[in-house]
Amino acid sequence: MTITVRKGNLIDEKADLLVLNLFAGEKLGGAVEAVNAKLDGLVDTIAKEDQFKAALGTTLSIRTGGAIPAKRLLIVGLGDKKKFSEETVRVAAAASLNVAKSIGAKTVVSVLHGAGGGEYAARLCGKAIAEGVLLADYEYGRYKKESPKKSPTSFSIVTTDGKKARFAAEGAKLGETYAQATILARDLVNTPPSHMVPADLVEAAKAIAKASPGMKIRVFNRAQLAKMGAGGLLGIAKGSEHEPFLVHMTYRPANATTKTKSIALVGKAVTFDSGGLSLKPANSMETMKCDMAGAAAVIGAFSVIAELAPNAEVHGIFGAVENMPSGTAVRPGDVLTIMNGKTMEIKNTDAEGRVTLADTLTYAARLKPNAIIDLATLTGACVVALGEEITGLMSNDDALALKVETAAKSAGELMWRMPLPEEYKELIKTDIADYKNDAPRWGGSLTAGLLLQEFVNGIPWVHLDIAGPAFAEHPVNPYTRKGATGHAVRTLLEYLRAL
Repeated sequence: MTITVRKGNLIDEKADLLVLNLFAGEKLGGAVEAVNAKLDGLVDTIAKEDQFKAALGTTLSIRTGGAIPAKRLLIVGLGDKKKFSEETVRVAAAASLNVAKSIGAKTVVSVLHGAGGGEYAARLCGKAIAEGVLLADYEYGRYKKESPKKSPTSFSIVTTDGKKARFAAEGAKLGETYAQATILARDLVNTPPSHMVPADLVEAAKAIAKASPGMKIRVFNRAQLAKMGAGGLLGIAKGSEHEPFLVHMTYRPANATTKTKSIALVGKAVTFDSGGLSLKPANSMETMKCDMAGAAAVIGAFSVIAELAPNAEVHGIFGAVENMPSGTAVRPGDVLTIMNGKTMEIKNTDAEGRVTLADTLTYAARLKPNAIIDLATLTGACVVALGEEITGLMSNDDALALKVETAAKSAGELMWRMPLPEEYKELIKTDIADYKNDAPRWGGSLTAGLLLQEFVNGIPWVHLDIAGPAFAEHPVNPYTRKGATGHAVRTLLEYLRAL
């Protein structure tokens, strides 16, 4: 599907589907009123008959009967005008794409949602439309014989203002980039665990590095990890026949100097989590292919980083392992030595993510970056606290936390900052080692964050617990269906772009 932006008059556009919009509680106006007049008041009549309230993402479809060049008209609800945002545009654009696919429309022409806000708004809205359309169009069909519904061949955004069209085109191009990165992350997470073992995740990172100018990659195998003292990664991997790896991707801008900022993105990469000897219930394992969603988000961001060209050196780091039960698996009561020499008692082998991240965060901290952001499907406790659609954000640095929160808001990805109370540090201590990998049930996401904080060596750091939103158990919105969501990819890109 090709997304284009051009100057034109919507009422004169020939298309299978013409998309216009309406705010809740607003009278027909602008292009909608002009089309309504051409259709002898049909829009107003049907809207009243169907009690169309223009709630966000709702749609009203009308056949034009040849009164205008477009075969069918679609009115998309924008909801409350006071709450209008980039997310409003994503949802509206995605809703229109879903209708287009359901009726088999090949050509779609859409109003530039939010065009009334000026040229800057036109760029933001062009970006959001492209994101909403392409993310809504996503389907993972690798293992299905049945062909998916055909996508439109073209999706054109039309506005009467030529300058706004140029700004919107710039935004749409950026939106396509963001969607492409998110879709890659979705594909990686949706891939069955038998086809996404640690070595497969490494190959995905290598392919990205090979195709990206200015990017390098280093891969450390089991023997090298042993020399590095990465006891956390090696310990969790003991139960699996698949070799563990530590991957370090590096993007360095062409104009980099010694003063160029350095950012480390660290992703949890447990390609399948059975819980180890602390075995999960069967139904809890069904979606555990998603336990590498943090690393998938990092790989997704790196897939477009050369195109984004942030003004920073960026490191992408993940430790790929599989957590399985066997006669060689790590046991509750075992003590592992992390890369920085600290020891960790294993109380629960299903609290494996913080163990592997201890090594990868230590590795990241040794690079002495200006900031570290880690992403992990870490705790069920965070889902209990915030639900399935909100990421828990923890940080040792208010300024960095605010930057990530701002990026998330722009990306339309829900995040909520949670505390790291000093008083709870006693809960991660144990009599026979420096730390333990599990703590009492209450405040479980906080104690996990406190444990990770011990391995960043005081560097400004943000921890994103994406256990809830990384994988959708049901459709979340018009552009997020059941399955992998690619959550936090766009937040990372917004953060890097703002550097």
